[in-house]
Amino acid sequence: MVIVVFLQLSFDPNLAVRITRMKEVDGHQPVRYCASMNEPTLKEFRTALAVADAGSFRAAAHRLDAAPSTLSHAVAGLEEKLGRRLFNRSTRSIAVTPEGAAILARIAPLIAEFDAALAAGGQAEGSVAGNLRINAPLSAASFLLSDILPAFHAQHPQIEIDLRHEERMVDIVAAGCDAGIRLGRTVPPDMVGVPFGTSLRFLPVASPAYLADRGTPEHPRDLLDHRCIRTRMPRGERYSWQFAKNDEQLEIDVPGFLTLDRMALMIDAAVDGMGIAYVMENAAKRQILDGRLVPLLSDWCPADERYLLYFPGRRHVPAPLRAFIDFVKATVNHD
Repeated sequence: MVIVVFLQLSFDPNLAVRITRMKEVDGHQPVRYCASMNEPTLKEFRTALAVADAGSFRAAAHRLDAAPSTLSHAVAGLEEKLGRRLFNRSTRSIAVTPEGAAILARIAPLIAEFDAALAAGGQAEGSVAGNLRINAPLSAASFLLSDILPAFHAQHPQIEIDLRHEERMVDIVAAGCDAGIRLGRTVPPDMVGVPFGTSLRFLPVASPAYLADRGTPEHPRDLLDHRCIRTRMPRGERYSWQFAKNDEQLEIDVPGFLTLDRMALMIDAAVDGMGIAYVMENAAKRQILDGRLVPLLSDWCPADERYLLYFPGRRHVPAPLRAFIDFVKATVNHD
């Protein structure tokens, strides 16, 4: 099936898209759409592409800040105008039909090129505008607020930033976010990731009072004789503490009566003498510097973690997110 698309460039949000099937292929009858009130619109195609990308009307509605029913009606209207079913629907799921996938695959790069042209025009005037929604845990959000966002805002004052703090792993598409920041090993494999910030390391810490009472571990296996503050991961599993030195690597399922799922609480509990916590060094930097916590087994704790700025692997990245990615690559130190 051969499809030729002409974009009638204007600033009308319901910009008309004329689709003409030029000849009969594989037994299909040629169909010609002429300019009329029943012509498919750019907005309808954008909606269909968002639904196909998100995998559901609800997730697409979060992304577009619209009601799911509005998107459903828009897609139904587009299908009626085209005379083709783009999606198969059930009460619980939605899937792109083979013919719908073929049509959207042809339309997507044309709309992306159109958007890129508009974005380039705005950038040429020094103004990228729009909303940027980022989901991040507290440690990453704090880093953003102190080291990244002030300079980014100075460079892109027209971009509004919605920073959402969440410790647990979330579906950023379903949550209506453009991007997330998480430790690299926890990022879903179907996401595109950009290294973010310097290398990080986790290490055990304890209060001076605890160490005076229970002694200082000299080897990771010594932790089995200590009271530890255990870690609950975002997906619910308990985390085994990891250590490496030379060619030796260890994972220790430490004992302890207390399990927490937030690093800030682990640091507070360790300061209060409740046991040894395994935390990100920079998250406990203030408590280490002022002597409330003592780092342990440092020679067993390499800096081998890194945050990733991640986002769905779409062909077209929104202009505010693209500006942020470029800013991170250009200014954030990756050691």
